Order: sequence, then structure tokens, then C-alpha cells
Amino acid sequence: MMPSKGKKQQLPRDVLSNLPENVIDDILMSLPLRDAARTSILSKRWRYKWCRLPQLMLDDTVWGTTKDVVVYCRSNLTKIISSILKLHSGPIKKFALCLPYFVSYPNIDNLICFLSKNNIHHLALEIPTYSPYKLPSSIFTCLQLRHLTLLRCLIHPPPVFKGFGRLISLELCNVTISSELLGSLISHCPLLENLVLKDLRNCNHIEINAPNLRSFFFEGNINVLHLKNVPLLSKVTYKPRTFSVEAEHDLTKIFESIPALENLCWNLFTDVDNGIVEVIPTRLPSALNCLKRLRISWITLRDFFELSFALCLIRSSPNLEEIEIEVHGSSDEDYYDIPVPQDVVDKIPASFSDMTFNHLRIVKINNIAGAGAEMQLIKVLLAKSPALVKMVIRPCEMENKKSLRVLVEITNFQRASSKAQVVYNID
Repeated sequence: MMPSKGKKQQLPRDVLSNLPENVIDDILMSLPLRDAARTSILSKRWRYKWCRLPQLMLDDTVWGTTKDVVVYCRSNLTKIISSILKLHSGPIKKFALCLPYFVSYPNIDNLICFLSKNNIHHLALEIPTYSPYKLPSSIFTCLQLRHLTLLRCLIHPPPVFKGFGRLISLELCNVTISSELLGSLISHCPLLENLVLKDLRNCNHIEINAPNLRSFFFEGNINVLHLKNVPLLSKVTYKPRTFSVEAEHDLTKIFESIPALENLCWNLFTDVDNGIVEVIPTRLPSALNCLKRLRISWITLRDFFELSFALCLIRSSPNLEEIEIEVHGSSDEDYYDIPVPQDVVDKIPASFSDMTFNHLRIVKINNIAGAGAEMQLIKVLLAKSPALVKMVIRPCEMENKKSLRVLVEITNFQRASSKAQVVYNID
């Protein structure tokens, strides 16, 4: 039917132009900066809306991934960043700078100074240089910081620096900082809840005094780790590249100050200085009563030291709900510096005689070869876990006949839980 003459035809409503401001903001915030800038072509109302976003993420989503785009950005990096900052209006609460590899940007100091005047809350710097980038003093005036992530930087606060009083999360990767300055930095962040330390340089001793810390991740070389004051710490991931135990207190002091520990992941893929293996206690002096999830990876259960270490943690954790063990080096050809004597293997069940894991529900043991210590540990966990629901076992590569013998032996183990399901996965 033709429209009546003299009546103006009503055009369809422009949905995009009539979206509420908060909805537009949510859309722009969810897009990479490059795509957010492209929304300017949608309508007059959308033009330059992205310029008032409180977050700027200058990373691969801006530089692109194709070779031509990366080359273009490398030669025009200063111009690109300057244009973005000139167009931007309003405060910048969140900023990330992740430069393409081997790209120099001479104005980083000025950029950080600019951000320090914008009440920045969340700052991430990833500087891909051969030598660490020395942070300017202006970064230590960003007193509104909540989250700080630094990669390949040199940290040396000025003497007048009193800490980041509002910082909640601190991530340091491949940074250069002395042990003393790191300890001071952490202790002067009273609200710190999340701490990540990876591959620190010039730092051999770490002392952590953080009364509000909830989560701690460490990876790298370290001589001494002292958790001095962390009463609320509940999640720890510890991946040392060297691990030395010369006296019993070297192990016990790691756990004595973390009474709230609930989730522990310990990676033993490391150069272990065994010292005197007898220093590993049967149990820790204080039980880890709050520990619910324990994961030990890259452990050799046919090594005396590593087996003793694993058994100590398990015996010290009566309220475990989940255990996961990733066995390393299970083939018959493996070499062990200190193999487990048979009499030690035979005594494993007796060492758990006074224990019952009343809360243990899930057990995962990967890459086993059917060695005596492995089988005894499986036997104990099945016999001492009345609430067990599932045990998942993944054997390493072995002959079918041997794998079948291992399965038959495990199947015949006594189970305290009538609901316990043993899943034997052969990939």
C-alpha cells in the first residue's frame, strides 16, 4: 500500500544513537581500543565517545598482529600514542602499556608523569628492552594506585616514598630490585591482598610483611623466603628454581606464619639441595588445619627427599578436600640421587596409622609407573578417606601388561568409602 500524499514517511528509529549513556560506556569498555575508536563512524552521537573512556589499553590489540601493521606501529609509535592522549578527555583510571618487542619509546617518563596527574588506579607497564627500564620518581606519586603490574623495570623508590597506601594487587615480573627495597615496598602497602613475584633480579632474600595478603605467587630463584606477617594468606603457589633444606626449621618456618592457608600449589621442578634428608620431619610442628586443596607437581616419588617432603605435607593436613600430585620421572631408566629404601616404602602405611582424612573427596595422581612408594600412597589414601568420591589415576607410558598389573593391584586395594570411584585413565 502506497503512503498517503502529504504525509512524511517515518524513518526507522536509530537504535544505536538512542542507547542510554551507561550502555554505550559498557559497550566501549568491553571492546579493544582499536575497535572502540572505530565506533566513531556509527553516528554523530558515537563520534569520539571512546575518547572519554576511563581506561586505555595500549597493547597488541592496538598495534595489531600482522607483520605490516607491527612494522608501521614501530615506526610511528610516538605519533600513535601522542594522538591517543591528545584526543582523550577526562580522567584515566586504568592504563596498560605493552610495547611490541624491541620497540623503543623515548617518552615513557613523560607518559608516566602525565598518568600520575590523572589519579591512575590501575597501571601495567610491559617494557621489552634488553636492560631494565628505570621507573621515574613520578610513578611513586601515584598514591591512588589499586593495581600495579611491572615487567622488565628497575625499581628504586626515592627516600621520601612512604608506600602505596591503597594498593591491593602488586605483580612484579623480571624486575630489578634489592631485597631490602622489596621488603620495604611490600610492608608499605598495608591493604595489599594479591602479590605475584616472578624472576626477580638482584633479590635473594624475600621478607613479606603484609597483614591483609590473601594470595601469593612466587616463581624464580630465591635463597630465603620469610613469610613474616601474613595471617590472612589463604592461597600460595610456590615454584622455586632452587630449594635448599639444611635444617628442619628451614621447612617448618615457611608454614608457621600462614595459619589461614587453604590452597597450596608447590612445584618441585627445581635444583634440589638435599642436604641431610633426615631433616624433613614426619609432620610439621603445627598442623595445616585450614588447608583444603594441595597440589604438588613435578615430584619424584621414588626419590627419598621428595617423597619425604610430600608425605610430610599430606600428614600435616588433616582437613584436606582435594589432593593432586603430578609425578615426574616415572620411567624405569630414570636416575635417582637418593632412591627410597624398601623398608621406608613398607613403613608408609604405618606412618598414617593415627590419621583419617574425613573431608578428602577428590584425589588426582598423574604419571605413575607402579613404583612401590606410589602404590603405597594410593593404598593409604583409599584406606584412610571415608568421604572419598573419586580418585583419578593416569599412568605414564608403559607396556600394556605392566599397566594392567598396576590397575589390578589398585582395584584390589581396600576402600574406606563405598562411594569411591577409581578412574584409571590411559591416554
